[in-house]
Amino acid sequence: MGHEEHKEKSPESVECAVVTVSDTREEEDDSSGKKIKEMLRAEGHEIVGYEIVKDDIEEIKDVFHCVEAQVYILNGGTGVSSRDVSPDAVNDIIDRKLPGFGELFRQLSYEDIGSPAMLSRATAGVCGDKIIFLMPGSTPAVKLGMEKLILPELGHLVYEVNK
Repeated sequence: MGHEEHKEKSPESVECAVVTVSDTREEEDDSSGKKIKEMLRAEGHEIVGYEIVKDDIEEIKDVFHCVEAQVYILNGGTGVSSRDVSPDAVNDIIDRKLPGFGELFRQLSYEDIGSPAMLSRATAGVCGDKIIFLMPGSTPAVKLGMEKLILPELGHLVYEVNK
């Protein structure tokens, strides 16, 4: 069975948790978290959790124990500064990496912003039957990742992980 047939069998609505990683953002000024939720809802997906957590490995990991979802979409903390620990937390818990997500995200970002795209440690993977995406915290980056990569394959990914 090809990917087209898989997509036909894929769920149309997926339970998603949205997580913003930031030491400074609050719900009122979390434009990236809002953009993710807006784009998910526009495609008929369900938001089952929303959190803002500090740039702290343990706080980030705790989200996966506190919120039950099929897909976790995180933004923030993907750079190279000492406070950017989101990829470290995610890589600690995923069973299977999806390297294509980060590779394609950086390629698309490069086309958009040029060489600063190489500073992103965007990543994705599977933990048990959960899918985790991690993108930079800028709203344009979130929009790019959601529009070009995550939303077109979200149901298909859930189908594949659960078959």
